[in-house]
Amino acid sequence: MFDHPVLTTTRLTLRVPDIGDFPRMARFLASPRAAGVGGPYDEPGAWHMFCHGVACWTLFGYGALTIVHTETGDVLGQIFLNNGPLFAETEMGWMLYDGHQGQGYATEAAFAVRRWAFDQLNLQTLVSYVSAENAASAAVARRLGAVLDPKAARDKPSDLVFRHPRGR
Repeated sequence: MFDHPVLTTTRLTLRVPDIGDFPRMARFLASPRAAGVGGPYDEPGAWHMFCHGVACWTLFGYGALTIVHTETGDVLGQIFLNNGPLFAETEMGWMLYDGHQGQGYATEAAFAVRRWAFDQLNLQTLVSYVSAENAASAAVARRLGAVLDPKAARDKPSDLVFRHPRGR
């Protein structure tokens, strides 16, 4: 078994998902807001995504992290490092559940995960695949200092690919 990290920021605790996180994630993935991550999904599709994020920990030593508001204990969403045959490169992605967007949580969590990925995992590069219609996620990527990489491989030609700089 791997030693799973718990990352903390000023407001957030980032921890490996547990089974109690699935219902909230499934509700989000069934909603129209999930269009930015390929949804909406039915329950089996949501289960597939949930299990992928958990399985990545065993396969790669990184994966999904549940975003928890440290002070209140509220589960705000998920941030993840994805890999495997579904991804051309290691991807950092995020999703915030209803009512938690627009408060800087995704950016705060992503800064912490990116720093951990580069400093502790020694990953050489990270990308974020963002649906061209998802202006909020594109704005998060830009706040992180990621830049568009039009030459990067992608499964969906319409996706934007943001490359994250090391050392930020």
